[in-house]
Amino acid sequence: MRHKSAAAVALLAALAAVSGCASGDVPARNTLIPAPTASSSSSSSSLGAAPSASATGSAPGWSAQRMRGAKPFRHPPGVSHTPPPTTSNARVGALFSHGGTGDHFCTGSVVDSPGKSVVITAAHCIHTGAGGGYQTDLAFVPGYRDGQAPNGTWPIEKLVVDDHWARSSDPGYDVGFVIVGKVGGKRIADVLGANRFGYDAGYDNTVRITGYPASGQDPISCGNKTTKFQADQMKVDCTGYSGGTSGSPWLTHFDRATRTGEVIGVIGGYQAGGDTDDVSYSPYFNDAIKSLYDKAVSEEG
Repeated sequence: MRHKSAAAVALLAALAAVSGCASGDVPARNTLIPAPTASSSSSSSSLGAAPSASATGSAPGWSAQRMRGAKPFRHPPGVSHTPPPTTSNARVGALFSHGGTGDHFCTGSVVDSPGKSVVITAAHCIHTGAGGGYQTDLAFVPGYRDGQAPNGTWPIEKLVVDDHWARSSDPGYDVGFVIVGKVGGKRIADVLGANRFGYDAGYDNTVRITGYPASGQDPISCGNKTTKFQADQMKVDCTGYSGGTSGSPWLTHFDRATRTGEVIGVIGGYQAGGDTDDVSYSPYFNDAIKSLYDKAVSEEG
């Protein structure tokens, strides 16, 4: 069975991937910030690792002028493409090992919270499940593109999964949250904004999914209708979601005025998100997942 996280993390999970350019979305403005080195505090649930310094400025080929003039892509349902760097795409990023200096292996996205520091992903990206424990020394790089970190490298300080996942790798609980530290004295949602955390939204929604295949240096995005797969699982047909896309947000109810939507799923759950590139799954966000979100919020500093 092939997981949709990168090989190293996928192997550990076996032992124990929309924020895309929705119609009317606009290029990001005032979101490109330097990535100064920031230290993170340690605790029983903290990683305590400082992020690496990352490249600053626009990714190669995407000047600020080009970003301002970018037009939304329109593609057939279920067909993935490389989206332009926009306001909403900037909230989706890659999870990296070794404090940001290693490989990217999963995907995460910023969700709204009082402390402005919560990122949602798949549980198997940050915890190996039954018999295992939390990953360490991770970093979140929102808007990663062409090998660059235009929105900074953010240290991951705390990780949160449900006890059902930690004890038994229950696919219905394959959702995780991380708390990121400040960069340059700023909180991530204050810099990039955040999508709302949505739950109990039903099984039939049109979503846009954006994620980072581990084999490339750019995100892919795809829109399609979701369907019910099991009582606690949703399914969507979208091409090209290979290893590295675990944790990719399923964004719906996009508001053109605010450039925000609701994250109602992440690639994960059944078969750790799917064992083929063109069919993906997500746990259904029910009351238990809402409680997990509330727990993550309580962990914010």
